[in-house]
Amino acid sequence: MAIGSLTAWIVASLIGPPLFHLHIIEMSGTSDPAVIDHAEMAFNAASGYSLLWALLAALGTSVLVSVFLTRRIGHSLARVRQAAGQVAGGDYKARVPDVGMGAEFDDLAEAFNTMAADLGRSETTRRRILGDLAHELRTPVATLAGYLEGIQDGAVVADEPTVAMLRDQVTRLARLAEDISLVTTAEEGHLPLRRRHIYVRDLLTAALGQAQDRYTAAGVRLDLALSKDADRAVLNADHDRLIQVLTNLLDNALRHTPAGGHVHLAADTADEIVQLRVSDTGQGIAAGHLPHLFERFYRADTARDRHHGGSGVGLAIVRAIIDAHGGHVAAASPGAGHGATFTIELPTATSKR
Repeated sequence: MAIGSLTAWIVASLIGPPLFHLHIIEMSGTSDPAVIDHAEMAFNAASGYSLLWALLAALGTSVLVSVFLTRRIGHSLARVRQAAGQVAGGDYKARVPDVGMGAEFDDLAEAFNTMAADLGRSETTRRRILGDLAHELRTPVATLAGYLEGIQDGAVVADEPTVAMLRDQVTRLARLAEDISLVTTAEEGHLPLRRRHIYVRDLLTAALGQAQDRYTAAGVRLDLALSKDADRAVLNADHDRLIQVLTNLLDNALRHTPAGGHVHLAADTADEIVQLRVSDTGQGIAAGHLPHLFERFYRADTARDRHHGGSGVGLAIVRAIIDAHGGHVAAASPGAGHGATFTIELPTATSKR
């Protein structure tokens, strides 16, 4: 305000008097110095007082408006500060209401509320993961502790079956740690991929060959079908990682398909996209479980999966690896008892996506 007042005063002083002097001469038609000086003194006094009072009035008005805006902005920021304190204290339900201070403040409130909601979801997921992880570790650790205590007390003989069982529990713990590390690395975008051109038919044939013995032993039929386009399709991908994906899906299908059932592995192409499908005639999946299948430790059938030794992160690994390849994976099922289909979409090697 001070700089604006000084500027107005200088501009008025430089422009007003010369302009008035020129007009007074033109209007009066006289060059009498006394008359001109008197008129100019009157003009300078009038304009000076007018400018002074105008600037004082503007200053007073600016102060009032500034105080009003400062208090309003301060009140709005106090809400943000209060909500930030609540979030920092662990209350992720805190939200900043709309303050009606313009687009900038609305954007700030929206960004803060989005951040709080994301933090709340992350905290919920973290707690659930820690709880599930503790549950997963509890069984093998308790088994190891019980048997080791029994061996130490002489109540259990450390024969070959006992040692094999203990080795299985250690292997389960090691697999769980490896799976969690893999999912975490992939979700953080640091999963190393050894990409090369691979034929879809070679990929599916290798996955089929690795799973065939397990399916034969379980009495479940496994077959493969490729369309003509898929038979010639090429992917720019990590062969071992995609084999891991297909193995996880085939093992999952086998786990939920009873003897005499059928699992179908198929591939097709559409618009520079390769679609891989694993379909089974097994237990099926209820609609409420479908959105959560690819979350860590989520199980649609908790007891049965644990009985079969699943780590609970197999499908999370599938999604993480497919996402790292720029693809997409989804699950579908008509409902319990009607089987399920897992579909993977990956860009072909010639795709520009």
